[in-house]
Order: sequence, then structure tokens, then C-alpha cells
Amino acid sequence: MSNVVVAMDGPSGSGKSSTSRGVAKRLGLRYLDTGAMFRAVTWWMLEHGVDVEDPRAVASHAEEPVLVSGTDPDGPTISVDGTDVAGPIRSAEVTAAVSAVSAVPEVRARLLREQREIIGEGGIVVEGRDIGTVVVPGAPVKVYLTADPEARAARRTAELTQPTDVEATRAALLRRDRYDSGRATAPLAMADGAHHIDTTPYTLEEVVERVVALVSAIDPP
Repeated sequence: MSNVVVAMDGPSGSGKSSTSRGVAKRLGLRYLDTGAMFRAVTWWMLEHGVDVEDPRAVASHAEEPVLVSGTDPDGPTISVDGTDVAGPIRSAEVTAAVSAVSAVPEVRARLLREQREIIGEGGIVVEGRDIGTVVVPGAPVKVYLTADPEARAARRTAELTQPTDVEATRAALLRRDRYDSGRATAPLAMADGAHHIDTTPYTLEEVVERVVALVSAIDPP
């Protein structure tokens, strides 16, 4: 398993993070949350007064934040310029702005470079929205998770650091789906050859088991 790469894609609230961490822990692999990287850059932009709705302004600062992404599935970390931002990047402000920042090609190019450096020779579960389509299209295991809007909204509301109405979260998720699926650069899409899993009727452990089985099928113990 030392060289395997598991590409885990899907919309917000589909269970990517919990599933990815669970699979990584079960198989002794590293774990990378690429969404946290985009959120960290977005947090930096907001902290530095950059107009996140202005692509040129975002692009001009894309290389400035210094990101460090931890890959331990038992305790993933993310820091910007030496500051731990694991909590702040889950704020409502960052959530509202991350799609706009993520759509800027210069931001995606910068983070794509860093993501591929972290992935290296493999031995990792990577989650995001374009892992199987752009970041590691040759990954031996590609999974695309979905869930119904109600389940996704409940999960995402539980993750946020500020009290949020579930219905408002649901509307925001669907709005982001449309934004991410329609953007010109690396849109949210299921990769060719990906295994689609609707997580709605399953427990977390059941989803993890299904993904572990997919990995074991290509790299038997």
C-alpha cells in the first residue's frame, strides 16, 4: 500500500473527510484535505483585506500565504504563516468566500503544485473536488461520494464553528454545487473510472468498508 493513491471527490457534506480519514487510518496511509488548503488561502485573503470577488486581486496574492498541511489522519493540521487555522477556516465567512477564491486559476495552479508535492510517491488518501480529474487522474482508486441534500446539510452544519440554520446551510451547499460544477477551471465532476457511492443510507463504517474493499482489490495485502 506504500504507493497507492486514493482519490476521494464529491460535494460538501457527502462524507469525504470522515471517510477519507477512516480509510487512511485503516490502511496506514497518509491523508490530505485539499479543501482545507483552499479554505486556508481564502482565510488569508480575508485577513489581509483582499477583495475575494475580484479575481485579479486574489491572483496577485496567490503565492503569498505560506501553507503547511499535516497528513496524519488521526490529527490533520493546517497552518498559514505559522498560525494554526484549523478552526478559523470553518467559519461562515470563509465558507461563503471559498468558492470565489477557489475559482481563480492562479490559486488552483499554486495549490495543485503543492498538492502533488505532498502526494509524492503515494501512500495517501486525498480528498477534494478535482482529485481524480485533475490532481491525480492516474490514481488507481477513484471514488466519488454523494448524499442527499438534507444529509449533507446536517453534516456540514455540525462541522461549522458558528451556529447555523440547517436550511440555510442546505441552500448554501446547493448554491456552491452550481458554482463549483460550472466554473471554467477544474469543475466539480466525477472522474472517468471513479466508483460512485451515495452515502445517504450507509453508516460511516459501512462507507469506509466499501472504499477499503476497493483499495484491497487493486493491492491485495
